[in-house]
Amino acid sequence: MGHGITPFQDNPFVEIGRLIHEESYQREKKEVDAGNMKFDIIKKRDGKVIVAEVKKSSRFIDSATMQLVFYLYNLKKQGISAEGELLVPREKKRIKVELTEDNIKKIENAISEIREITNRDIPPPVVKNRYCRRCAFSDFCWA
Repeated sequence: MGHGITPFQDNPFVEIGRLIHEESYQREKKEVDAGNMKFDIIKKRDGKVIVAEVKKSSRFIDSATMQLVFYLYNLKKQGISAEGELLVPREKKRIKVELTEDNIKKIENAISEIREITNRDIPPPVVKNRYCRRCAFSDFCWA
């Protein structure tokens, strides 16, 4: 994504995610573009801005949390105070995500590592891991 490459949109897991997103939380304002971010849901509750991400399952909760921390971090840099929620409709879960000092350190380290990788002349060697099987970018790595 750092080089403008988008995931394979016909990937069945991307399609399932899209369907869950469309069918869930139909009364909420969805798909809000904000620069390099796209919020699944944004709303106001008790005078607070809430940014929410809808996920198929809580299986990859750490990466989903970091995605939301990235959004909250960028909003804070723009002077917008917001809270985050991960929504897992099939599991009926609502997980609160906050922009803590620890999360700020984690996201700044992740951003630094991503910039280092995307600035290389050649990508790092491909290493197969547990995410590869379902990844919508896998054709790029293994072609």
